[in-house]
Amino acid sequence: MTIDPASVSAASAYKILIGSIVPRPIGFISTISSGGVFNLAPFSFFNGVCGDPPVVCFAPNARTPPKDTLVNIQDTGEFVVNIVSEEIAEQMNLCSGNYPPEVDEFQISGLTPVPSDIVRPPRVLESHVNMECKAIQVIEVSARPGGGHLVLGEVLRFHVDDAVIDGRLHIDPDKLRAVGRMGGTAYSRTRDRFDMIRPA
Repeated sequence: MTIDPASVSAASAYKILIGSIVPRPIGFISTISSGGVFNLAPFSFFNGVCGDPPVVCFAPNARTPPKDTLVNIQDTGEFVVNIVSEEIAEQMNLCSGNYPPEVDEFQISGLTPVPSDIVRPPRVLESHVNMECKAIQVIEVSARPGGGHLVLGEVLRFHVDDAVIDGRLHIDPDKLRAVGRMGGTAYSRTRDRFDMIRPA
């Protein structure tokens, strides 16, 4: 089957994207509003961009009004990426609801905010890896209903649970137990893996 995106609805094109680009890592993004309200929301259009400097990206979709995460980053220039492990997957899912800007998703989920070292948004205590980030670019990709923005952030601080990292700075995936996003309501675990040696 060959599909021209212009010949199907935006919702159908989106379904093809999220059904085929799998599993997608989840950026659990904490921000703070200009008025001091904490916000916590998951994004599955999330990934690393480069290592020097360490830069991550995520893509909030276009909405009216815009998502609190995007507004907060545009106002403050800061955010924290919290990695989602199996033990906090349900709390992460609670934060995916549509809540008014005055609602603190830390309270909704029961997760614990802890102060960051450099940025104002708090970290999630229960997450094994936190990345304090400074927004370096926010790009409007499309203002259409299925469109969105691309947020690029430089990692200023990594916080890694001693239980999941060794002295060589290798993170053990069996201890991290990260989860990924599939299509629809499905998620994946990262326990089933295989190795391949890259050619010289």
